Amino acid sequence: MQISLMSYTFNPMTRDGTMDAFGYLETVRYRYGLRTADLWNRTLASIDEGYLKTVRQGLVERELELVNLAVDGAHIWEDDPEVRAQHYQVAVDHMRVAEALGAKTLRIDAGGGRNARDFTAEEFDHIVARFREYAQRAYDNGYKVGPENHWGAEAVPEVLKRLCEAVDHPAFGVLLHTKRWFGDQAAQGDEIIAPWAMHTHLTPNLSDEALAETMAMLRDAGYQGAWGIEMGGASYAEAGVAIARVRRVLEGWRLAEA
Repeated sequence: MQISLMSYTFNPMTRDGTMDAFGYLETVRYRYGLRTADLWNRTLASIDEGYLKTVRQGLVERELELVNLAVDGAHIWEDDPEVRAQHYQVAVDHMRVAEALGAKTLRIDAGGGRNARDFTAEEFDHIVARFREYAQRAYDNGYKVGPENHWGAEAVPEVLKRLCEAVDHPAFGVLLHTKRWFGDQAAQGDEIIAPWAMHTHLTPNLSDEALAETMAMLRDAGYQGAWGIEMGGASYAEAGVAIARVRRVLEGWRLAEA
């Protein structure tokens, strides 16, 4: 059972130029002792082939597995057809990135209105068709792809479940951001979507009890991925505490099984 820390955690450092992708790899491997990387696409300085080769080499040298690549700016639905086409190209480009870096999962959001609580029929059909296309490519190359319950209609549990059932592909999954839901079934969102979870971003501000309960629910639902953590900007110490809390849960499981 592995733990990952999303590179978005250090977004303030990325913005001010004090951390790049290689600094992130050093941090997760040697500061925190992790064996995983969990990349936000804007941590990468480029998606040129030569640069990606150096990042891939950086992963290999540090014996890190890229458990997720989360891509902003590639969400499927935008009302403007030209913007939709631009986002499609970003998505295709980042599928190439995921393949070059050996990612296990790839997050591409569904899109739609930021405050929407459902998709229109046109939006839904288009999103399903695109995810089926992406999932087939992912299947052919050994990884999974799908949305995060991030914003808009994809953050409504019953809507996201309907989307998962409609795509119905073995290489389609959800990046489950725990406790981040809207709508009448928000409190049950994690449980509703657990069967499709391909990766997690555990919410760090849960109580110890709630964190343990959420992780146990996912384990019991058959979750096999890394226990990913996302923080919206944190110090090294704060990130270390979040990792330690997840480690404590996993250690408790190991001791119980001994």
